[in-house]
Amino acid sequence: MSHLAADLGILVQKARNRKKTNHCSVLRTIMHAPVEEKLDSGTRPEPSQAVDALRGDSSHLHLYLVYRVALGVALLLVYFAIGRGPLGTYLPQVFTVAVHLYLGAAIVALLMHLRGVGDPEKQGQLAVFLDIALITIMMHASGGVQSGLGLLIAVSIALGSLGLVGHTSLLFAAIGSLAVLTERIYSHIVSAFADTAYTQAGLLGVSFFAMALLAHALGRRATESEQLASQRGSDLANLAQLNDFVIQQMRAGILVIDEQETIQVMNEAAWVLLGMPVAMRHYPLSEASPSLALQFHDWSQDPGANRPDFRSMSGGRDLRATFTPIGDGENAGTLIVLEDTARLTAEAQQLKLASLGRLTAGIAHEIRNPLGAISHASQLLDESPQLPGPDRRMIEIIRHNSQRVNEVVESILKLSRQDNPHPKPLVLAPWLHQQIDEVRQTHMFDDRQIEEEIDPPGTTVFADPGQLRQVIDVLCDNALRHFDRERDQLNIRIVGGITPESGGPFLELRDNGPGIPTEAQANLFEPFFTTRNEGTGLGLYIARQLCEANHIRLEYLRQPRGGSCFRLSFPNPRRSRKL
Repeated sequence: MSHLAADLGILVQKARNRKKTNHCSVLRTIMHAPVEEKLDSGTRPEPSQAVDALRGDSSHLHLYLVYRVALGVALLLVYFAIGRGPLGTYLPQVFTVAVHLYLGAAIVALLMHLRGVGDPEKQGQLAVFLDIALITIMMHASGGVQSGLGLLIAVSIALGSLGLVGHTSLLFAAIGSLAVLTERIYSHIVSAFADTAYTQAGLLGVSFFAMALLAHALGRRATESEQLASQRGSDLANLAQLNDFVIQQMRAGILVIDEQETIQVMNEAAWVLLGMPVAMRHYPLSEASPSLALQFHDWSQDPGANRPDFRSMSGGRDLRATFTPIGDGENAGTLIVLEDTARLTAEAQQLKLASLGRLTAGIAHEIRNPLGAISHASQLLDESPQLPGPDRRMIEIIRHNSQRVNEVVESILKLSRQDNPHPKPLVLAPWLHQQIDEVRQTHMFDDRQIEEEIDPPGTTVFADPGQLRQVIDVLCDNALRHFDRERDQLNIRIVGGITPESGGPFLELRDNGPGIPTEAQANLFEPFFTTRNEGTGLGLYIARQLCEANHIRLEYLRQPRGGSCFRLSFPNPRRSRKL
């Protein structure tokens, strides 16, 4: 149990700390759903693969197209606001046409991109080509390289290179360099400017290549980081979904509370074990289960102390809680694991029954055969006509005690031969009426000696019919054997219905016998414990084992007016298959 709590604590703590670990293979195995192929958490994707995979990604292109519109608007405002100034000093009409063409082309490209028209890769290439051509024309119209507009080509190449493959970005750097150099040669031939500025043109071309390489490298790194972040985010979301799936499917009840004792996680098993409370996630633990909150406070004060089992509500199940601290600082919390003690006991009893089955084989061979020989010899001896009276009395004692030993052996064999239960829904009222008729015939009861009452009549339980019939027979036989008056004065009343507290079905068998002494109630369901000298002490033990195998709780209730009352508390039929 402690290992389970520790493992779950590590699982929840990892989810809180957002550990970035690859769990794709685990997801495929457990969730049986197709999972996209993801990169291993310890490796970096190849640059070419990363760029090719995101070639269609338009985030860089969107940024570039918005920049082009902003640049066109800024050039127009500067050109007209300050009376041209340094812009368009050589060919103002050419500059005016070029800047209007640039702004118009930028707006059209942005609108097409927003509407999803065309291939983003081709849109980016066309935008860089137009920038090189139109900005070169505006640069020539403003006085050549000395105007400083050539740097805008470098910016366009850099922004365009963020989303382009390496060879394409170098191609545009070469085109930009040739465009600037061609503009210088043309200006020198037509003697447009006094200074040829070939040196500045060459340095500007070098800057184009440097900006293209640097921007491409940064874009590749950004692409890789974005892809890894997306992959890790997807892995983390899948891991959280896996954790929730595993926790919800567990038979044990799982709760996680924070420092303020507020429930952060509660699986379905915990909700059912606590009696299906209205208070669930984001409610205080004390509202969902005051008894569990008290157990938590006791554990907080003394974590090493042994805590008894508890019930979340009257008539609920006997539960065992294990507490494990998780997290630290502001994220500190507590993991609570709830176990149904009836199920734990049933699992332990399965091991006992397996050992008992091997033991009974030896008992049947070593005791039953000699016992049969003794009984047969006593019968032959009893047929002797010269046998005196005292000897016949001894023979009667031998036969009586042989019969008692045979009953013990039969009870043990019956216990070892128990089959696995095959539960199914049973409408309690008609089924019980039929079984009581058989009990009356078996034990020769009058009709008035056994009464049944089921309210509501449609109460349904989930149990193995044959084993439940055996439990009722054992309880009726137990009431008859321990009755201290005349046989015809025994009255047995069987009452059933729905428990108001937990909403589960119940069945009570009450009699008007002497009841069970208080000192004997603690050992009532122990094997070979009996208050009768001639009892085997296995009847109630067998009944308890059968009930636990069917997830039914069998308990003895004290009656204020005398008599005995055995109560069978059934699991909710709607939840029994899940638990």
